[in-house]
Amino acid sequence: MILQSYINGQWTQGTGKGSPMFDAVTGETIGFATTEGLDIPSALAYGRTKGGEKLRKMTFQERGNMLKTLALYLNKRKEQFYEISYKTGATRVDSWIDIEGGFGNLFANASLRKLFPNQPYHVEGDPIDLSRGGRFMAHHILVPKRGVAVHINAFNFPVWGMLEKCAVNWMAGMAAVVLPAPQTSYLTEAVVRVIIDSGILPEGALQLLSGMTKNILDTVESQDVVTFTGSAHTGRMLKAHPRLTQESVPFTMEADSLNCSVLGEDAVPGTPEFDLFVKEVRKEMTVKTGQKCTAIRRIIVPQNLVEDVQIALGKQLAKVTIGDPRLKEVRMGALINKAQVQFVKDQVSKLIQTADMVYGSLDNIDAVGADGEKGAFLSPILLRENNPFKNTAVHEIEAFGPVSTIMPYKNMDEAIELAQMGKGSLVSSIFTNDDKRAKEYVIGAASHHGRILVGNRDMAKQSTGHGSPLPMLVHGGPGRAGGGEEMGGMRGIKHYMQRCAIQGSPTTITEVTGIYQANAEYKETEKHPFAYHWEDIEAGMSLKTHKRTVTDTDIINFANLTWDHFYAHTDITSLEGSIFEKRTAHGYFIIAAAAGLFVYPNKGPVAANYGLEDCRFLRPIYHNDTIHVRLTCKEKIDRDSRGKELPSGIVKWFVEVFDQEDELVAIATILTMVQKINRFKTIDKKSIQNYLSKLTEDTKPVWGNMSSQQMVEHLEYTLKVASGEIQDFEIETPEKYLEKVQDSLYTHDKMPRNFDAPKLLEKLISEARYENLAEAKHKLLEAYDAYELYFKENPKATTKNAVFGSLDKFEWSLMHTKHFNHHFEQFNLL
Repeated sequence: MILQSYINGQWTQGTGKGSPMFDAVTGETIGFATTEGLDIPSALAYGRTKGGEKLRKMTFQERGNMLKTLALYLNKRKEQFYEISYKTGATRVDSWIDIEGGFGNLFANASLRKLFPNQPYHVEGDPIDLSRGGRFMAHHILVPKRGVAVHINAFNFPVWGMLEKCAVNWMAGMAAVVLPAPQTSYLTEAVVRVIIDSGILPEGALQLLSGMTKNILDTVESQDVVTFTGSAHTGRMLKAHPRLTQESVPFTMEADSLNCSVLGEDAVPGTPEFDLFVKEVRKEMTVKTGQKCTAIRRIIVPQNLVEDVQIALGKQLAKVTIGDPRLKEVRMGALINKAQVQFVKDQVSKLIQTADMVYGSLDNIDAVGADGEKGAFLSPILLRENNPFKNTAVHEIEAFGPVSTIMPYKNMDEAIELAQMGKGSLVSSIFTNDDKRAKEYVIGAASHHGRILVGNRDMAKQSTGHGSPLPMLVHGGPGRAGGGEEMGGMRGIKHYMQRCAIQGSPTTITEVTGIYQANAEYKETEKHPFAYHWEDIEAGMSLKTHKRTVTDTDIINFANLTWDHFYAHTDITSLEGSIFEKRTAHGYFIIAAAAGLFVYPNKGPVAANYGLEDCRFLRPIYHNDTIHVRLTCKEKIDRDSRGKELPSGIVKWFVEVFDQEDELVAIATILTMVQKINRFKTIDKKSIQNYLSKLTEDTKPVWGNMSSQQMVEHLEYTLKVASGEIQDFEIETPEKYLEKVQDSLYTHDKMPRNFDAPKLLEKLISEARYENLAEAKHKLLEAYDAYELYFKENPKATTKNAVFGSLDKFEWSLMHTKHFNHHFEQFNLL
């Protein structure tokens, strides 16, 4: 079998024999991976144009929802990937990190859409005033780069390694070309096939090159981004490619590093921290058979505890069952192939020139359920280096497998120095219950590490562990670790975007950013801004209120109401020597009074007050001062509806409070939850009559097999169900899904076409109950009257629906609105 690549919109196969891929457990050849003969320059160009163009036009919310949809789609099909993953030597737990950990990156990055504006680009930081008059200013924006992300990945995480990068570049609006390591590229290819078949991503957003290639960097351009994960040696070679220098192409390297874990001097045997430390080291040595870029390679221990740690670790490692990863009793599988086993043995041979092997063996082992000679099996190997300051090989040579070395330290300064001797690592950890000791280590070691975990009894149950990079945290490190940075939440997304400073008038910058800037022109509205739905509100929409005079009584009453009797509000005899001249209004009274001036009292699209930001009191308001307010839409933020909540978005309103001299005395940003426009047509008796008047026996459906009379009788039946006339049936939706299905009534999503009707309805639809269409229409209107009367007489009643469960009057109205719109659209009546 020759593995295929997906480029230029099609699956294709390279020529030549290529690189062999082996089953890590049996040693059998799986197939070959080759990119020879493939037009790689055209693939990069295809990503920049076909895929990139579509992604760049999508908003952050659209990209985020795309990732969420993809994650859900892949998660439903995960078992097929686990079966393939066993061939890499990975146990179920190992594969969970790779497969579901990869999907988790999609979910995590999808959630970041809530932090970005509802547009294709991002507005960063605060506005910058460049003039005294406030008429010339600047802001920073980030736009998607117009290139392609080229990801060159390692063999150890064929799924996670791809998705932790692609999730980020897709959120930024860039397409990706993925070059996985050949050894495990068959698993990457399986996932890519499912992604492509799903049709969730725009065409060109993801391309795959299966096999080795030496010319992938030959045609990269200045708008591209290149990332590499793998050995420091290979990374440095790629980083020196002349094309990267010529085009100034960003290059991010995440290299395997000699990560360390430190046992605090207080963490003696018998303490929770000692036990946590030993278990963590054992886990990092054996999970993925030690083939992790974040695995613990150096175990830094107080010199008086070396023996204790060595004995405890030996006992833990002795419990590790090695063999076929498919077996439940197996805790450690195989390395990726026999060549990797030999590489690890060679590295260990170099290390034991000065270090002692205190656990394990380089000889072949008995593997449970597998042939130890044919498979790529190796025992966990624990070394001990007694003089780590003199014998520096332990800080320079990495055995990329289940190998780690214990070394002693005398004090915290020595522990920090040993950690730094790794010359830059992805991660370090310290296990101590002494926070001052932890602080000393973190501050001393942070310059040489991308991430530091402090482990103790308080966080143990919820800790994700030393070796787990998280989507919201940076992954990378200085020096040997590559000097790069991946993930990190919003930080990671910005790596694939171009930052640009924009200068102009506040009005112009408002238009560019979509965020109202102080001193920009106002957009006066025909009606109160709170009377508009979320979609109709624009940045700059503004309202100037009438005026209110603040009295002594207002101030005293507010003090009594809130119990805030600060002297400036209640004791005018104490004002001497203060900054206040008279009795002063409370700052929060000013904000409350401002709300009283700008709030729209009638029921409308504004659903709730959502919060308060950036509140500042610029000068005091005294009794008998008069205030007025300018309310202006500052920014709109999209949000997902949750549960039984009608769709809405957040609007940030810039509130300016002025005194009688038109001097600005207070500012704040008020957040409101504003409902979105319901695009469904209103359903009541009059509208039903109107739509039915257009329906004839000859009207054909746009989809489905219903006749016009069957459709009308179907709607009449649902009204009888709603009014309680028909309730002799069972709810067909399983209980565990019922709440989620019911929540869907609150969305503005249409009902799906060609949806399978409940079994009870299928039978009723098949035969007409009335003589003709005219009679069916009459019966439908009678049923509607009965439905309205039933809930008028029983306002708190609930009746059951076969799909949605028990519904009250409001929920039935939501259901009928969607249902009638669905079928009226089906017959082209709307």
